[in-house]
Amino acid sequence: MTPPLILEPPVAADACVIWLHGLGADRHDFEPVARLLQRRLNSVRFVLPQAPSRPVTINGGWSMPSWYDILAMSPSSRAIDEEQLEESARHVVELIEAQRQAGIAPARIVLAGFSQGGAVVLHTAFLRWPGPLAGVLALSTYAPTFNRLELDVERTRLPVLHLHGSHDEVVPPALGRAAHDALAARGVPVEWREYPMGHEVIADEIHDIAAWLAERLAR
Repeated sequence: MTPPLILEPPVAADACVIWLHGLGADRHDFEPVARLLQRRLNSVRFVLPQAPSRPVTINGGWSMPSWYDILAMSPSSRAIDEEQLEESARHVVELIEAQRQAGIAPARIVLAGFSQGGAVVLHTAFLRWPGPLAGVLALSTYAPTFNRLELDVERTRLPVLHLHGSHDEVVPPALGRAAHDALAARGVPVEWREYPMGHEVIADEIHDIAAWLAERLAR
């Protein structure tokens, strides 16, 4: 994979946000948001990975940056290429381990993802990464693999913030809400916030993200 874009904070990093972009975007997509957040979170490193380009079935087979192939927009895992999803999850685990080797404890790492990237971080945090994390930011996303969700005690403590647009025409709010409800039913401290927007990110949402991250990472 292409190396991630790494945004170092103005002071020595003591926390990290690993933020995955959505389908068809690239590692620079959330760079302006990350730089804005660093003004408040001045000791937080942002790692922005790049998905490989591959054909995407629901987009007519066109090749584009994609964390996995999507066969149909559905909450079912049968609607995606699970092998590619697992490959992307392994990449996220490698990024967590790289930050640990760089001196950032996993308990000081947040996984964030928009749309398809959010599905990857939800899968990684609750089905693949075995240790602690600071939290998960799930933006305009869904969880196609939560049909086999079985959580240990560590994962039930993992805070999650789900953010979704009430007018989202790409990932219907019901799909995002289903992921939220699956976690809430298992005792995970998960919060749902809905905004009058489509499949996008708006200023009010960024404000809420900054406050949520500061609560978990600011020192």
